Amino acid sequence: MNLIRRFLAGYTENFVLALVLWPFASVVLTLPILAWVYHRDGRPRFGTVVSTYLAVLYVLGLGCFTLWPLPEGSSGPGITYGIPWQLDPLAFVGDFAREGASTLPQIAFNVVLFMPLGFIAGRLLRWGFWRSVVVGLLASLAIEVAQGTGLFGVYPYAYRTADVDDLIYNTSGTALGWACAAALARVLPPGALAEEGEVTHEPGFVRRCVALWLDLLVVGLVSLAAGGALALGLGPAGVPEGVRSQLMDVALCAAFVWVEVVVPWRHGGSTPGGAFVRMSCETRERTGARRAAFYVLRAAVLGASCLFFSLAWPVLGLFYLVTRQMPYDLV
Repeated sequence: MNLIRRFLAGYTENFVLALVLWPFASVVLTLPILAWVYHRDGRPRFGTVVSTYLAVLYVLGLGCFTLWPLPEGSSGPGITYGIPWQLDPLAFVGDFAREGASTLPQIAFNVVLFMPLGFIAGRLLRWGFWRSVVVGLLASLAIEVAQGTGLFGVYPYAYRTADVDDLIYNTSGTALGWACAAALARVLPPGALAEEGEVTHEPGFVRRCVALWLDLLVVGLVSLAAGGALALGLGPAGVPEGVRSQLMDVALCAAFVWVEVVVPWRHGGSTPGGAFVRMSCETRERTGARRAAFYVLRAAVLGASCLFFSLAWPVLGLFYLVTRQMPYDLV
């Protein structure tokens, strides 16, 4: 027990670093996580959301435990010299013969470190055994290559040992973690996934926000591509920069109208982001002029909310909290 305690004491800083980074990473990844949960489950289940945030902590911990601390100073491994790769898959036999039981915590740690990855793959992501094991192998390989190449060339030399035995231990840990997930599924089956084509016409405020975020990503990518094409086409022609800037603004507005008006009009109220999170913005059936007015008002509200973000979204959130609908739903 003392041997294990001394071994784990060397990783205290790594664990603390992962905990410090976790809240920041969670905030940054909140919208992608919610988008994935809505897409997969059709609604945010408490267990799925908590498990996903714990998975974020695990990934951070995996990086901190395997790549931290980084080289620093003017000399030392990774800076003035490198640590050679260990490519003998039977090296652990010699290590055990020389050092005895003191080698076991390191082996056990490398196995246990990747068990959560296998569990996450099997339980949270619902992946099969071989897919999970291959992902575990590739993740371990990426870590070993990072260690053996000075973080992919950031440092001139390797600052940790790239060990082929670690690939074996890590992959074994992934397989064991998946087996644990499979065993748990027999006792406590995971929740049902969303059905194919499932769409809600009564989306909540959070789902609407996530859908809009995805839509704005699409708008940004489309307008960026259009703006780049305009710059390449009009720049050599000597078109003034002011004109090109105005054309890029036009491209941005056109992309917004296409994503928020044309696409949902033709697809039952589902924008690209809405389709991903399984929602339609049409909360009731509308036809003719009423439907057109709905989309005009919706585009105006969403456009204003993007231009005056800090003011508009608290107002919209309060409006939804009181009325359980958005202003354009009143049309």
